[in-house]
Amino acid sequence: MKTNKIIIILLALIGLTACSAGSKKQSNNMENEKRTRIKMETTLGNITVELYNETPKHRDNFIKLVKEGVYDSTLFHRVIKQFMVQAGDPDSKNASDTAMLGNGDVGYTVPAEFNPKFFHKKGVLAAARQGDDVNPEKASSGCQFYIVTGRKFSEPQLLGMENKVNEQREGAIFDSLARQHMKEIYKMRKANDNDGLLALQDTLEAQAQELADKEEKFRYTPEQIKAYTTVGGAPHLDGSYTVFGEVVDGMETIDKIEIAKTNRADRPLNNVRILKATVVE
Repeated sequence: MKTNKIIIILLALIGLTACSAGSKKQSNNMENEKRTRIKMETTLGNITVELYNETPKHRDNFIKLVKEGVYDSTLFHRVIKQFMVQAGDPDSKNASDTAMLGNGDVGYTVPAEFNPKFFHKKGVLAAARQGDDVNPEKASSGCQFYIVTGRKFSEPQLLGMENKVNEQREGAIFDSLARQHMKEIYKMRKANDNDGLLALQDTLEAQAQELADKEEKFRYTPEQIKAYTTVGGAPHLDGSYTVFGEVVDGMETIDKIEIAKTNRADRPLNNVRILKATVVE
């Protein structure tokens, strides 16, 4: 039996936001600038991350928080093997062993800064954020971050992910078209006109496919494919969370954090703490 997607549309509205990259000239200038490094001393060893100049809002905010001591004494409160390790919740500084963490913030968010050349390969630094349902613009948490550990993927698996992204894009176009016919849809639903609803659905599906075909299909770049098949990472996060740096020293410390035993909330049973974070001169 054919699913009536139009009826489903009435249950939720999905917001979409696009982010544009800066000019190539600006990007090249930023790339040539010296990158700021941050050293994090943890209970399992030291980690040094390098911040990308091409994501200046996230870079400057991270440096500001480090200098203010916001990350000192915070925990890696969420750890998932073959995925990522997350930290930066201010509420974790003096949290009890049973406290639920992950909702702490600094009172503001940072606008998304998506750059196609930065993706979720193993070792990158990225900003956590609230979900699309309450955060359609994909704005980043003002303080919480994660470092990707991930896993390796085969090329067929990446192809399947590409297809899923393109299907989701077409679905989003359909959702947008359906919103334009809400009054008509409500009227047909009230009259129990299922034939009319299905006919409208067929029309909108054809329009959505036509519009999707005009857009450039999502494809992983050769650089992404090479990284995800050799180093590993979390490709399903690309384009949804801002990547703004990478680990340049201390990945062995991240590996130790990743294998920590955790509870049902993915919090390590034995606290893994950032003792101090400093800007490396």
